[in-house]
Amino acid sequence: MGGACSRKRDQLDNEDRLARGVSGKYCKSGSSKWLTTSFSRPFIDMDPRSGKCPSLLDFSVRRVCNDIDQFDSFRMLPRDITQLILNELVYSQRITDISIQAFRDCALQDFHLGECPGVNDDWIDVISSQGSSVLSVDLSGSDVTDGGLMHLRNCSNIQTLNLNFCEHISDRGLAHIGGFSRLTSLSFRKNNEITAQGMSVFAHLVNLIRLDLEKCPGIHGGLIHLQGLTKLESLNIKWCNCITDSDMKPLSGLTNLKGLQISCSKVTDAGIAYLKALHRLKCLELSDTDVGSNGLRHLSGLLNLEKLNLSFTLVTDVGLKRLSGLSSLKSLNLDTRQITDVGLASLTGLVGLTHLDLFGARITDSGTNYLRNFKNLQSLEICGGGLTDAGVKNIKDLSSLMVLNLSQNCNLTDKTLELVSGLTGLISLNISNSRITSAGLRHLKTLKNLKQLTLEACRVSASDIKKLQSTDLPNLASFRPE
Repeated sequence: MGGACSRKRDQLDNEDRLARGVSGKYCKSGSSKWLTTSFSRPFIDMDPRSGKCPSLLDFSVRRVCNDIDQFDSFRMLPRDITQLILNELVYSQRITDISIQAFRDCALQDFHLGECPGVNDDWIDVISSQGSSVLSVDLSGSDVTDGGLMHLRNCSNIQTLNLNFCEHISDRGLAHIGGFSRLTSLSFRKNNEITAQGMSVFAHLVNLIRLDLEKCPGIHGGLIHLQGLTKLESLNIKWCNCITDSDMKPLSGLTNLKGLQISCSKVTDAGIAYLKALHRLKCLELSDTDVGSNGLRHLSGLLNLEKLNLSFTLVTDVGLKRLSGLSSLKSLNLDTRQITDVGLASLTGLVGLTHLDLFGARITDSGTNYLRNFKNLQSLEICGGGLTDAGVKNIKDLSSLMVLNLSQNCNLTDKTLELVSGLTGLISLNISNSRITSAGLRHLKTLKNLKQLTLEACRVSASDIKKLQSTDLPNLASFRPE
């Protein structure tokens, strides 16, 4: 949540590198967003110091995995047990070209191999042997090619397919998934080879609910093939610089859409006009587009909208008046320098807001008076540099706050720490680049729930924070300076 920097655009630029890890592959050590799509399984606690006895099943699964080289086939085991063994091997990253062969013809349902090194076309042959039993396949970051995907055609019941960061998949590979009529979720993040022509196979995926084409630079003109996918609820095409206003037109008939991400595209106000019929839309991300105040008039009828991201757009204070009727809004991102106190005044009716991001907006002490209307706020960021301790007085009574970022406000003093000391629900607090000193740390003793504290470029030392941690803030797990 914004550190010592004044803008957050770098986070967008770096997320791809984070998600791919140091090896350039998709890995679990990357972006936390991967948690929404990757495989995860309950942790099997085998540490005797924990005082908990593992179940016989857990113990048996772990024992088999430890001796995996001794087994040639699990075909005779019940499917659910075999699935647990595979999951454990994947989670512990002990699955290999050899051990995967033991799972041939086991009628397994899930192959979540997105975190595994060395996955290639040979592994597809094992997956294919499961036939119609396979429901979910994740090959993200693998070396699977177009030819390998051809073998998946035997798995006609696949419902979920993730091929993120698969650099060897092109339009030819797409052709092999056209027969997956039961597919409900498809993800092709960061693919330079997919084109509008190859996307024609999507027209056959009539049961598709979720489609992710993030960072696919060659898909301009291809969204026309989505027109008949009336069940589609989520579409992610952010960071596709090729997307323009004309690509928005085919989306106008997808009236079941609930989530649409078109950040970092060339969409303007004209393109937003095609979205006004999407009345079920709950989440809309428009950051880093050329959308301005005029375009927001097309959103005024989207009464189910709960999350709206307008960071780094051309929206001004005047445009925010168009949002005043969106009473369902819970999360609003206005990280843009054109927004001032005047714009914030237009939003006071949005009393349901729980997350408000004004990171780069030019909010002053006067503007914080309007924050008193947002009693339900759980997360607030104001980092434009215009606040003093006087403005924080209007924040101190927002008792629901769990995340507060006031970094870059260089005139804030220890008085601010005294004022926020009553926000006992705070989990994360950032007041970097301010006049905070070690003397003011005593005011934080009441924040027993605090897990993250950031006071970079302040007159505070790591040793002072460590002392506070040891005596009064036992839950503090991360702090800067460190």
